[in-house]
Amino acid sequence: MTIFIGFSAVNTANNLLYIVTATLLSYMLVSGIFGRRNLRGLDVVLEFPEERFAGTPVPVGVRLINRRRFMPAFLTRVTIGAEGVLFPIVNPGTSSLLHIDMIFDRRGRHTLSGITLSSIFPFNFFTRYRRVPHNLDLVVFPGLRPCTLQSLLADRTRWRGEAPSDQPGTDSDLLSIRDYVFGDALKYINWKATAKTGQLKTKELATPETPNILIDFNKLREPNVELALSGTAFLIVRAIHAGTPVGLIIDGESYQPSATQAHKTMVLTRLALHGQN
Repeated sequence: MTIFIGFSAVNTANNLLYIVTATLLSYMLVSGIFGRRNLRGLDVVLEFPEERFAGTPVPVGVRLINRRRFMPAFLTRVTIGAEGVLFPIVNPGTSSLLHIDMIFDRRGRHTLSGITLSSIFPFNFFTRYRRVPHNLDLVVFPGLRPCTLQSLLADRTRWRGEAPSDQPGTDSDLLSIRDYVFGDALKYINWKATAKTGQLKTKELATPETPNILIDFNKLREPNVELALSGTAFLIVRAIHAGTPVGLIIDGESYQPSATQAHKTMVLTRLALHGQN
């Protein structure tokens, strides 16, 4: 339209058309200058949760950092793949955090690149883009498939019974008999020992020791490798959440049973990288 009006002004020598053409050109100039400056001095930081499972929405924190000293960032959209989030305004020298849900369709290593900044500022007639050189490598764990341990392990595998530990508890075998302490449950008072000594005695019972679980991935009877990985990941997450130590044998590597968060991350990462270089 600007070019058409400009040709009309030249052909007709109409002063009004010259004024309209000059106004439109100045409008485009101002829009270009402020639109380009609006995307300068911005940086993007992605914050992923520690656990990321394939096929499950992963809440990703998108932090937009405005490193400029004076000019705020207006109407800035951050696009990662097919997902995007809009930041209405980010003041100079500050940052803003929003969240989006991302879904990874497969396990293993992923590289996120091609983060794009875009903005319609200032007049919503032009959309300007800027690519952010940002490469992030992360590991996505196998998707969780609910199953039972018996459904994955071979038929010859058997559970071990509970074993009492030397930690005081309220179940299992008798650990000791001690003096009564205010607050002890009356049902644990040993009346026979009380009658002999003339003082209230309380039974101290041992708490049952939770059996460790060791999963040998090579002996699973599930023919589909991906389903076996998903079922194993589900069992590991459920066991550690319940406080049960769980270990893993896979591809000749052995991980001793443990129930710590670091151990869970380590074995899930090993499952995610199974069969990948």
